Amino acid sequence: MIHSFIFSEGKLVGQDLELEALRLVHGDKGLIVWVDLDNPTDDEIKHVLEGLFQFHPLAIEDCMTPSPLPKVEDYEDYLFMVTHAVDFSQADKFATTELDLFLGKEYLVTFHRTPLRSVTTLIERLAKNVGIGPRGPDRLAHSLLDLIVDNYAPMVAELHTKLEEIEDAVLTRDSDKQFVGELLEVRRDFTKLRQIVRPQRDVIERLARGDSKMIRPKLLPYFRDLRDNLVRYEEAVTGYHERLMMAFDIYLNKAAGEANEGIKFLTALTAITLPVMVIGTWYGMNFEFMHELQSRHGYNYALGITLLTTVMMAVYLKKKKWF
Repeated sequence: MIHSFIFSEGKLVGQDLELEALRLVHGDKGLIVWVDLDNPTDDEIKHVLEGLFQFHPLAIEDCMTPSPLPKVEDYEDYLFMVTHAVDFSQADKFATTELDLFLGKEYLVTFHRTPLRSVTTLIERLAKNVGIGPRGPDRLAHSLLDLIVDNYAPMVAELHTKLEEIEDAVLTRDSDKQFVGELLEVRRDFTKLRQIVRPQRDVIERLARGDSKMIRPKLLPYFRDLRDNLVRYEEAVTGYHERLMMAFDIYLNKAAGEANEGIKFLTALTAITLPVMVIGTWYGMNFEFMHELQSRHGYNYALGITLLTTVMMAVYLKKKKWF
């Protein structure tokens, strides 16, 4: 699906134009064009990315092939960015959706396969046409990136809540497979978030330094603010991840301690039964001549020695706190 928005002097003057009308508008130097490709068909990709804007084939390929990490590429007359937004469509599971941006002097083209809250929110704001609108595509790009970064906050807060629940439960719950699965799932979420936030911070850092001619100097402070927000998220996620690993280590130590207690109990049980086994084995031998067998009180002696040595072994193990 193709959405288009036309701005003149900060005002929304057109929306969802036909492809031929977009060609005419794209040639008008006094207008700002935003084209959003929401899960487009192959024909729409060909007509817009290849035909209308004539983007580089490698950039188009990056759009069509999911990229695991954010990136930024400077072409001659536009800037290409790969970013990752939080995917809220998957309940109780952390996931991200790729958002690709082509930023030119007078246009912004966005590409995504699934609906994004940040894009929807910006469209709703622009549709209200309240106040001064964007006077440049770099301002539109900043608004989108700002919404993407803001949407990291609830996910970071949710993961923090899960972390606190794990920390509270790690010393009280038994070693079950379900709890181990919860630990590993939250660990994967934190790892994935760290892998996304750090490269995204590097991308924004490059824009905030003014390395791209597509970003006007007056917008650099806004991009620096974005960078600072990502730095805070990165530091928070790194700290949470370290806490999670500490909780994981405590859990493993607890599980190892429980296993040691079981082994200790079995060892103590074996030690207690050792006198019975030794004496029973000794008198169970098939020798014809054994003085104890000829004794009238041989059975009582064997039973007494067995009980005495068993009690002594139990007292010894009790003092050693083996059970």
